[in-house]
Amino acid sequence: MGDFLRYFLPIYLAAFFLIAFVGRSYLVWKRTGINPYVVGKSKRPIDFIETYYRIPLVVILLLTLAFSFVPRIYQYATPIPWLEVFAVQFGGVVIMLLALIWTATAQVQMGASWRIGIDAEHKTKLVEKGLFAVSRNPIFLGMRLALFGFFLALPSAISLAMIVMADLLMQTQVRLEEEFLTREHGQKYTEFCSRVRRWI
Repeated sequence: MGDFLRYFLPIYLAAFFLIAFVGRSYLVWKRTGINPYVVGKSKRPIDFIETYYRIPLVVILLLTLAFSFVPRIYQYATPIPWLEVFAVQFGGVVIMLLALIWTATAQVQMGASWRIGIDAEHKTKLVEKGLFAVSRNPIFLGMRLALFGFFLALPSAISLAMIVMADLLMQTQVRLEEEFLTREHGQKYTEFCSRVRRWI
C-alpha cells in the first residue's frame, strides 16, 4: 500500500485543490464577473480563521511530499505503525475519493453562490436543494471527511495534529458563516436551519 500511496496522495491533493477550489472559482468568476475568493476582505473575525487555514494545509502538503519523495524526513512526523495496515489505509483512500466526489457535487449545486470566505458585498442565493437538503454545510463536511481519510491513509502524530487543527478552524468558521447567513437571509435561513442539520 505504501508504494501506491506515494503516487496517490500527491495526485489526490493536486486534484482536490484544482477541482474543489481553483476550477469552481474560475467558473463562477467567468460566469458572473465576481471573484469568489473573498478571504481577508470582510475585516471580521472570520478573516483570522481563514488565514490560519493555511497552516494545516501547508503542513499536510509538506508531509505528503516528504512521504512520497523523502521518506527519511517523513519519519520525523512520528508515524503510527499500528494504523499502517492495508485495511485502514485502503479505507482512508476510499473515504478521500468519496469526499472529493461529494465536495465537487455540492459546489456544482451551489452554482453562482460559491464563495471562499464571506462575501459581504454581493448577496448570494440561499441553496437548499441537492446535498444542501441533507447538510447545511456539505462542502465543509466533504473537507472534514477528506482530512479524516487522509489521516487513515497516512497516520502520524503530525497529520493527526493538523487534522484536529483544521477541524477546529472549520467548526468555528461554520458558526461564523451561519451568523452571517442569518443576518443575510433572516427568517428563510432560520427555517432552513430548523429543517437541515449543520453536518448531516
